[in-house]
Amino acid sequence: MTPAPIAVSCGEPAGIGPEIIESCWRALRGALPFYWIGDPRHLPGSVPHSVIASPAEAAETGARALPVLPMTFDGLRVPGQAQPTHAKGVIAAIEAGVAQVTSGAASALCTLPIHKQALAEGAGFAYPGHTEFLAHLADADEVVMMLASDMLRVVPVTIHIPLSAVALALTPDLLERRLRITHQAMQARFGIANPRIAVAGLNPHAGEGGRMGLEEAQVITPVLDRLRAEGMQIAGPLPADTMFHAAARARYDVAVCMYHDQALIPIKTLDFDRGVNVTLGLPFVRTSPDHGTAFDIAGTGQANPSSTLAALRLAWTMAGGTV
Repeated sequence: MTPAPIAVSCGEPAGIGPEIIESCWRALRGALPFYWIGDPRHLPGSVPHSVIASPAEAAETGARALPVLPMTFDGLRVPGQAQPTHAKGVIAAIEAGVAQVTSGAASALCTLPIHKQALAEGAGFAYPGHTEFLAHLADADEVVMMLASDMLRVVPVTIHIPLSAVALALTPDLLERRLRITHQAMQARFGIANPRIAVAGLNPHAGEGGRMGLEEAQVITPVLDRLRAEGMQIAGPLPADTMFHAAARARYDVAVCMYHDQALIPIKTLDFDRGVNVTLGLPFVRTSPDHGTAFDIAGTGQANPSSTLAALRLAWTMAGGTV
């Protein structure tokens, strides 16, 4: 059975989102069913679009035009200039996408980049970002960020905190929760019955037997041993500097790293244009391109749609479709 279409929330109208979604329709032309939730007036108009009344119309419409589930925003789009008056519409588009994927009208949600300052100024948006807001809307206990491409999947245990705070934040409980969510998602979302997880150490050379730090022995290894005893395939803690060459990557399905840059530098180096942000732990599939609003090039026609195309394709396969 073919899944329902993918819902795409518009994100920040002044950014590159409107241009990218048109480029994605031009590249796919109905081969992968999706629809855009936003104000049709914000689209550049380089491709035809067609207003739809419900997500069910997207599959048929997508072969001839970009399907748009319309919303009315306060004001027109000015590329590169975020307008707080758009904030309520941006938030409403995200809420609509969550409602549609939760009801089954959409099979997955792909979110285009938002501008948090504009949302805060225009609508009192108090969440650190998209992911936390989605977790709130879905009433999810805990979510985990994954960056994925055809070459590598990575999960950072700690994310947007100073490097000086990582060792204190890295607790056995946090690490275990991240590993369990990752393991379950690899099974449920990626169809890998017994996923192979590689876990990086925190310190150089994974601590080198305690000479370069004790976190591996005191925090990481006891958690990995406990989960291995349950039957999980977990390797580590491994020296991070030898985890990401081609032969090493062939030995695991996902790498769990201790902090933001330890995870994101390898994938952005290997596959910068096609990295996809995946939120694990939600009751639905959510992906997004791994870039921001790019105000500096909005409206210039320079925006590269590769990451959003990859996000759409990954969302479709995670939802059970074939590309």
